[in-house]
Amino acid sequence: MITAIIPTLNEAHFIKEAIRSVSFATEIIVIDSFSKDETVSICEEEDIKVIQREFDDFSSQKNFAIDQAKYDWVFILDADERIPTSLALEIKRVVKNPQDFVAFGIYRTFYFENKKVKYGGWQTDKVVRLFRKTHCKYDGKLVHETVFCNGEIGMLRVRMDHYSFRSQRQYEQKLKFYASLQAKEIRQSGKKIYQVQQLIKPAFRFIVLYLVRFGFLDGRKGYVLAKLHAKAVLQRYLLVK
Repeated sequence: MITAIIPTLNEAHFIKEAIRSVSFATEIIVIDSFSKDETVSICEEEDIKVIQREFDDFSSQKNFAIDQAKYDWVFILDADERIPTSLALEIKRVVKNPQDFVAFGIYRTFYFENKKVKYGGWQTDKVVRLFRKTHCKYDGKLVHETVFCNGEIGMLRVRMDHYSFRSQRQYEQKLKFYASLQAKEIRQSGKKIYQVQQLIKPAFRFIVLYLVRFGFLDGRKGYVLAKLHAKAVLQRYLLVK
């Protein structure tokens, strides 16, 4: 038996498909950060349990929801991610026979404006989303939180689909939100920011994504994504002040 957890904030555009994507789970919980759109009402129409909690950081939000889960095996799904049928079958199979693993990582296939992104580093992206709550917890930063597990982590064979980049404008807004959280982390750490960082680090990010990780092979998509991420790095340092 599995509890699926979906964190949300204004995800009306995605939430219905996300819920149906984890229909393999015995229990589904939506942990909502007081959405201002129709997210909650859509969940209620789908007869899904909704817990509303003020957002402080991603680790705390997810750990709170995990504590409410009925079952030991938990699957975390972002609202813009989708589970193919073949992956759902694999998840159910490994939960029945996990061997010595307490968690499983999953590779993600990214889509930008509904077109697959093959390069730029996205081809190797993986996350730990299926785990036993008695052995694993989230910890770390406001952004890029990490699952720490007391035990071995396996890898699932089938990839998960990630529609994070549905439009350039939407993704730019998402990166700006992450940049604000990263700026907050820097302020809290007391690190000093030098002007040279504002010049070098955005350019370095663009070069890595577009050239070193072959983003140029994705054509326009690769260029736009590298540019947006470079801009987000600059915003991070500008927001520190």
